[in-house]
Amino acid sequence: MADLITDQRFASPDDVYQMLIDSHRDLTADQSARLNAKLILLLANHIGDPEILAEALRIARQGVA
Repeated sequence: MADLITDQRFASPDDVYQMLIDSHRDLTADQSARLNAKLILLLANHIGDPEILAEALRIARQGVA
């Protein structure tokens, strides 16, 4: 089993953040939520490891509720 990589891996994290923000520009709240869902499913498929995905979901839920 591989471990989820949580270390910073982007050479320019601000550019990546801006790309994510820009992808939501001019979308309604519903369209934005659908974009997020599609992106999550695409990246989950790319990861392809249910254990890694479960770990990512656990970490993402921390402090949300």
